[in-house]
Amino acid sequence: MKRVERRPFPALPETFPAHEALRHKLETSVVSHASVDMSVDRYRELEKPQALRKKDVVLMATVTSFEDLKHPTKSELRQFAELFSPLYTASSEEARRQAVAALSQCEQVPSSVAFFIASQPIAIAAPFLMASPCLDDDQLIAIARCQGAEHARAIVRRPALSPAVIDALVSMRHARLPAKADKAPVDKTPIAEQPATPAAVPSTQQPLSTEAAEAAQRDEALRQKIKQLAAMQARPTSDRLGLRTATDVQEALMVRFARSRDADAFATCLADTLSASRWLAERIMMDISGLQLATTLKALGMDAQEAFFILERLYGHLKESVGGVSRGEILWDSLQDDECIRRLEAWCRADRYTYADKHEMSETEQTTAAANDGAEQVTAKVRRA
Repeated sequence: MKRVERRPFPALPETFPAHEALRHKLETSVVSHASVDMSVDRYRELEKPQALRKKDVVLMATVTSFEDLKHPTKSELRQFAELFSPLYTASSEEARRQAVAALSQCEQVPSSVAFFIASQPIAIAAPFLMASPCLDDDQLIAIARCQGAEHARAIVRRPALSPAVIDALVSMRHARLPAKADKAPVDKTPIAEQPATPAAVPSTQQPLSTEAAEAAQRDEALRQKIKQLAAMQARPTSDRLGLRTATDVQEALMVRFARSRDADAFATCLADTLSASRWLAERIMMDISGLQLATTLKALGMDAQEAFFILERLYGHLKESVGGVSRGEILWDSLQDDECIRRLEAWCRADRYTYADKHEMSETEQTTAAANDGAEQVTAKVRRA
C-alpha cells in the first residue's frame, strides 16, 4: 500500500487585503465581546445575594448613580445618606478613596454624609476637604477644631474661605502655640542645688532650638498666607468704587431732617440719594424696626455715629440701652456691609423696573390718545366737507 504524504496548506500572504480585513474584524469582535463581558460581570455582582456581593462594587455603583442625578430630590438624598455609611464601612480603603474623590466634585451631597466624610482620616478626607462645595462654615470650623492640624491644613487649601473660617483657623493656630510651650519640662530645683552641667549639654540642646525656630517660621508663613486670603475675601470699607455712596451734603441734610424729625423732607433726600422713587424711600422708612433704614445707611457708606443719631431720632425704641449699648448700635453691628449692598441694589433694581414700566405705559397711552384725537379731527373734517 502506497503511503500518501500530507502537505500543509499554503499560508496566505500577509499583504492580501481580504485576509487583513478579516483578521482586523475578528480582533475587533473579540475585544468588544471581552469589554462587554467585563461590564456584565461587574453588574452581575449586584444580582447576587447580600452575603455574596462585593461591597466595593456596590459602593461605587451607588456613588455613580448618585452622581448622575442632576437635581436629586429630598427622598433621593435621604436614601443615599442611609446607604452610604454602611457601604463605606464595609468597603476597602481603595474603594473609599475613589468614592470620596468622586463625591468631592458633587454639588449636592447630604449634610450628614459630607460631615461624615470630612471627619475620616486625612488620607481619605483630604480631597473632599479641599474641593467639596457642600461643607459650610460651621462644619469646616468644627472639623478643624475636632480633627486636628492635618485637617486644618487641608481646609486652608480650599479655593475660597470666608472671614469666619479664617478667624477660627488663626485663633486655633495661636491656641496651639502656648500648648506646645507648656509641654516643655520646667526644672523647679533651686539653682544652688542643681548639679553642674557638663560642657556637652549645650550641644544637645542646639537641635531643639533649631526645630523651634523652624516651627516659628512655618507658623509665621502660615499666618501671612491666611492674612492674604482674608484680604482677598474681605474688601476694605474705604473702597467705595462703583457703589452707591452718600455725599457729605446728602449726609448733612439727612442728619438735619432727622434732628427736626421731618419725615417728609428726609424721604425726599433719601430718594434723591438712592436715585430712586419716593415710594421706595417711604417704604424703607415704614419699617418701624429700623432694620431697612439701617441697611440702607450702611450700604451708602454713612458714618456710624451719624447713622446712630438718625436711627435713634426716627425710631425712639432704638435709644434703649442693653448692657450699656443702645439697640441702634446692636442693630448696626449685626449688619454685614456686603449683604447690605446686595439688598439695597435689589431694592433699587425692583423699583427701577416697576417705575420704568409705568413710564413706558404712560408714554404709550399718550401716543394712543394723540392718534385717536388726530383720527377724530380727520373724520370731522370729512363730514364737514
